[in-house]
Amino acid sequence: MTTAQADRVACEDVVMFVNAAVAATGQREFHSQAAEQRLSLDFLHEYVLGNYRDLYAATLALDINHRNAAMVVTRLLRTARSATAEQRAVEGRLIAARLRTLPPQRVYAAFRELRRHGVNNRRTRAIMRDWVAARPDPAFDAVKYRRSLAVVARHAHLALPDEVGTVLFDWRRPKRYVTPLLESWRRAHYEQRALYELPYTVAEGLAAQHGIDRARFLTGIAPRLTDTERLRLQASAARHKADGVAMDLATAPLTRLAGYVLSLPRPERARRRDELTDALRAAARRAARRQAGTWGRVVAVLDDSYSAAGSGTKRRRPLAVALATHYLLEALATQYEGLWLNHRGDPLLVHPLGATGLGERVLDGLERRPDRLVIVSDGWDNAPPGQAAEVLRVWAARLDPAGATAVVHLNPVYDADIFDVRRLAPGVATVGIRDAEDAAALVELARFATGGASFDELRRHLADRVDRFLSEAA
Repeated sequence: MTTAQADRVACEDVVMFVNAAVAATGQREFHSQAAEQRLSLDFLHEYVLGNYRDLYAATLALDINHRNAAMVVTRLLRTARSATAEQRAVEGRLIAARLRTLPPQRVYAAFRELRRHGVNNRRTRAIMRDWVAARPDPAFDAVKYRRSLAVVARHAHLALPDEVGTVLFDWRRPKRYVTPLLESWRRAHYEQRALYELPYTVAEGLAAQHGIDRARFLTGIAPRLTDTERLRLQASAARHKADGVAMDLATAPLTRLAGYVLSLPRPERARRRDELTDALRAAARRAARRQAGTWGRVVAVLDDSYSAAGSGTKRRRPLAVALATHYLLEALATQYEGLWLNHRGDPLLVHPLGATGLGERVLDGLERRPDRLVIVSDGWDNAPPGQAAEVLRVWAARLDPAGATAVVHLNPVYDADIFDVRRLAPGVATVGIRDAEDAAALVELARFATGGASFDELRRHLADRVDRFLSEAA
């Protein structure tokens, strides 16, 4: 194999891994089971770590999802002996910076994984100690993540505040705690009123132990709910007629908001059309930030076929990404048009239906000769199979050889069988996507997905992202 061929293979391998690390969550998808997803992901991590350790670590600076970021962290720490001193120094900074961006439960799960594998060297203990020390409220972690914090404290020999250590290992001994949250948690085991002074996720389990009615519990705990919890509990609160749980939808993240909208019955979406549309557009403007109105003329082909329904564990997730991307592109473009495969009319009423006939809608989009054509689909073009690939091939070869229209395929579904997201055509840039908010950043990676950029350019791009990530973290 020549050097050029080796570089191209390396470039394709790294882009394939980034696509997987963005889109794959190890959960069941429409076309594959959870076990297949996890097995495929584990292999891919081991392969890229073994062959491109520097670039594997650099992906922590990209918009990969939380699950894969935690997997990268644990594998780097488990294989520290294979790294040079210089590599360990950079990896340590990347790990510390990335851990600060992850949800606490994901970090604690990564620490438990390290304990399970017996990783307990001085560097790992220091990373655990520094992360726990930087937590804003040790008492909060002691009640919300009690078992996980206890495991980490034992494993890394952490020095914890006296009352926090007591809660972890001998909580019944004190008659009273000085820290208000810890005292509320102690009383909540015996006194129902104290439940409503605790975080929702802690209080929920204790409420079940006390046999408290769900409607009464939700109404009482409503002032303690976070915005994310409020959004997640909307349907439950409506079903149990609980008061005070409603939230201001204008503050919700774009993709999460799109998922909530799709969870509503279509008549309710129609009735609340103005409220929901305004909320989605406000979230899209926040996600677009400074790039709003800078993308020129954009046409999107959006997949609302039956497979966009996702799976039981990722219900309507592909469709939610498509809907959120629709509103984001509307904010990014100076002129925008969204083309759904089957739905016509108000995008708020879209629902998964029918086969994935991408070819005809891609042709409709190209006929408008936009500056960018963005395709959001799982890539299972099957009505008829391969039509979209042929349309894109003929377009690039005969009708637009100069590449006046940039075509990008955003795929929210990882295909475990091919260790990548499914592509539409060889010459079309395909990148994995988890949240629509990341679309603008992911388009930067698109040029590496077609073989049009060299391995050295990819290295420079990743090095630049690492520098920016670490400087922002500092």
